[in-house]
Amino acid sequence: MITREKAITRTSIIGIIANVFLAAFKAFAGIAAGSVAIVLDAVNNLSDAFSSVVTIVGIKLAKKRPDRKHPYGYGRMEYFSTVIIALLILWAGSTSIIESVKKIIEPTVPAYSKITIVIILVSVVTKLVLGRYVKAKGEQYNSDALVASGADASFDAIISASTLLGAIAVAFFHISIDGFIGVMISVFIIKAGLEMLLEALSDVMGNRPDSEITGAIKQCVREVPEVMDTFDLVLHNYGPDMAIGSIHVEIPAEITALRVHQITKEIQNRVLDKFHVFLTVGIYAIDTEDQAKIEMRKVVGENCCSFDGVLNAHGIYIDTERKYMSFDVTVDFTVKDRTKLHSLILAKLKTLFPGYELVISFDTNFSD
Repeated sequence: MITREKAITRTSIIGIIANVFLAAFKAFAGIAAGSVAIVLDAVNNLSDAFSSVVTIVGIKLAKKRPDRKHPYGYGRMEYFSTVIIALLILWAGSTSIIESVKKIIEPTVPAYSKITIVIILVSVVTKLVLGRYVKAKGEQYNSDALVASGADASFDAIISASTLLGAIAVAFFHISIDGFIGVMISVFIIKAGLEMLLEALSDVMGNRPDSEITGAIKQCVREVPEVMDTFDLVLHNYGPDMAIGSIHVEIPAEITALRVHQITKEIQNRVLDKFHVFLTVGIYAIDTEDQAKIEMRKVVGENCCSFDGVLNAHGIYIDTERKYMSFDVTVDFTVKDRTKLHSLILAKLKTLFPGYELVISFDTNFSD
């Protein structure tokens, strides 16, 4: 079975070869026709080829073994390679828009030939096929750099089609819109570069985990015998195929410490095998035999969730002899004043459980 690294490298090499050939053909056609739009399109293809080189370098660096300085590995290097690709695209777009404006100020009518038009048509088809292939491989192997390159190739097909429009304008109407098309191409390039850069920076900062993944992990953990429910799943991404995290689970308070150990190990092994995520497991011991405590937990949960922005109350520990109660409340990002919300919840529960010492901790809604 082909590894992720080899698949991404092979796809990138295909992109390099295709873009170099396209750049050569377009440069020849653009210079022969005197078209700045086609020449700029050729330059864009060269930047795409270099982007694929950066992708290969990024995946190679990302696969370096963890060391003392970077114990979580080098997986985030893939994100930085995407940042570099985005900056290269922005540079190409900025340069091309300057040249296109010059062409508008001092216009010349390009001399398009049948060969030039055929080259542009071949470029459109090639870029469409290449874009779909690279993007599909990027989604298959969870590579943001490949997905970005594939999307950029699809944009290039539109750009190449616009140069064809310029050729038609010259052939049938004897007017040159070459500079204006160059500006439009440049805007497309800059837009794609900015979107790619923002997405890559978001990955570096740390995105919210995908809800499908977090939902699947929680369901996997709930399938472990004696796990009553799951809360507080936190995932830290150290590259597309490396993550660590933590989760809290509610289990019956009556089971032995040995069984707790077995449960935590089973959770870790299941999630590691299925999702390649190492989880630290926290335990909430829940009394499942005392009916009075069961009813009290129900009252706490319902009243906490009656406040806007409260998603759940969990880990509810009750000591009726000491009149002590502690629990966690998961709060949404829509809550602006957590201190005020904490006071409101505390005040309401004190009226329902007079004489109780109440300890309420707020959890952040890190995942769905």
